[in-house]
Amino acid sequence: MDLSNIISLLSGTALFLFGMSLMGDGLKKVAGNRLEVLLYKLTNTSWKGILLGTGVTAVIQSSSATSAMVVGFVNSGMMKFRQAIGIILGSIIGTSITGWVICLSSLGGGSSGWIKLLSTATLTGIISIAGIILRMFSKKQALIHTGDIMLGFSVLMFGMSTMSGSVAPLTESPGFIQVLTVFSNPLLGILAGALFTAVLQSASATVGILQALAITGAIDFSTAFPLIMGIAVGSAVPVLLSALGANADGKRTSFVYLLTNVFGMVLCGSIFYAVNAARPFPFLHLTMSTVSIALMNTVFRLVTVVLLYPAIPLLEKLTCRLIPEQSGGAKHTGEPRPEDRFLPYPPLAIAQCREFIIAMAAGARNSLTGALALVGHYSTEGFEQVAALEEQSDRYEDTIGTYLMKITLRELDARQNAEVSEFLHTLPDFERISDHALNIAETAQEIHQKSIIYSDDAYHELEVMQHAVEEIVTLTVDAFSRNDLRLAAKIEPLEEVIDELCNQLKQNHVNRLQHGQCSLEHGFPFNNLLVDYERVSDHCSNIALALLEVDTDALNTHEHLKNLEAEKHASFLRNLESYQQKYALHPTTASRI
Repeated sequence: MDLSNIISLLSGTALFLFGMSLMGDGLKKVAGNRLEVLLYKLTNTSWKGILLGTGVTAVIQSSSATSAMVVGFVNSGMMKFRQAIGIILGSIIGTSITGWVICLSSLGGGSSGWIKLLSTATLTGIISIAGIILRMFSKKQALIHTGDIMLGFSVLMFGMSTMSGSVAPLTESPGFIQVLTVFSNPLLGILAGALFTAVLQSASATVGILQALAITGAIDFSTAFPLIMGIAVGSAVPVLLSALGANADGKRTSFVYLLTNVFGMVLCGSIFYAVNAARPFPFLHLTMSTVSIALMNTVFRLVTVVLLYPAIPLLEKLTCRLIPEQSGGAKHTGEPRPEDRFLPYPPLAIAQCREFIIAMAAGARNSLTGALALVGHYSTEGFEQVAALEEQSDRYEDTIGTYLMKITLRELDARQNAEVSEFLHTLPDFERISDHALNIAETAQEIHQKSIIYSDDAYHELEVMQHAVEEIVTLTVDAFSRNDLRLAAKIEPLEEVIDELCNQLKQNHVNRLQHGQCSLEHGFPFNNLLVDYERVSDHCSNIALALLEVDTDALNTHEHLKNLEAEKHASFLRNLESYQQKYALHPTTASRI
């Protein structure tokens, strides 16, 4: 094998790897990257995990990428370790799909006529022309991504052809034949396959190179089988690397990928070679083709999954024993801990942010509820809880805000951009609700320390206002958590009623001051409470408008608000009237809150 052949082999390998990557990226984009999200949402059973793991890996063209995502799920607390095992088993099957795609490189054709169109060269040429036309002249993103798939496939096929051509002279080399004979030794073949895959960081790529060698007719079954088993073991290396810095469950998820492949190798290898020792198989020296290599790879992985599926509970226990919980290691506690592993997959990163912001919103609601309770019944413990929730909200804003900015650096479609924009708008509003809750708690503390007692009318007015503020915050959190636009549409009318209440309560308190029913010392805390109540409702209104903007594709909050106020449509008026009646102030001597 001369220098030109070596260069051709390396260039063919490079083109093959690039084509596989380009085709995989195109497939992900055409699928809208939604398959990854399904891994998170639809894996409540092991069988579902296996099926989804297979499907997602087939699209992504990489079991290591799928497994790395799963490590992120488990590490962030979004998925349980047992759920991850099913997906890992599915990814082992899914990665064999690439081998069948490569089989298209073995298509032959006649010398003339229509049959010639079935040749690999002609097929690759037609697909590449169609791909470049779609890539250059289409305006729709879906068609552009389809063009990328076609170009990736063409480059992959061309790389495969280049590799096959470069190794063709090796069939006449006694040294090459001798090397391949060495690999028929199970231990050496497994070791070679594992090492080569670990270097390339891709089982699909290694199988593709093996298929390229098979085209020369120099690979038989006895050589291919141990190499296939070794490739499976070597594919665990990038998964193990992805778990660096992960918690105990994240490391267990990556390690179980290695365990399943090692156990699959041991079980399948032991059964095969034990039976062969008792009664030698007649096909050991059968010359392999690209199709037979792909078939062997798929069958081996299917058998591995079938054998190990009943042992999922045992795999879980063994992995947990081998990787015990870290001493003093923190479990998932609801604190923001976004996974950078999800950044290459925007839908996952965005879904993760939504979960964290929902948790932040729930904390803001709890903080406000606790603060309102302090106005009538102050306690040091309650105050400390509100203060702790406010500090937690600050951490959420800092961490998630930074993570969202990282997402904006990725290639996003229009919907994803809208979601990120919504989160960037709502995140500070939820944080400010917690800030105002702390302000309310501090005012309640002042009222308690100064032993301020308001009139029954004042207490009644505050009680009405507090009920309205509690409702608007609950509506806001529920609307965001459920992405419920019907609930979001109720927030603005209630915010208007709260504004009216605030103005009315301020005027009533001024009247009491003028009539000597209250002192200035009483007035300042009362006014501070009203200011914070009003500000809370304003932030709720901002969040509702952000939700509605994503749906209506509005670009300007103020313009949207102007249009909303201008329209005064029937539902808005009905809600407004309903809330005005519900929170009307009636003369009463209601008991103190």
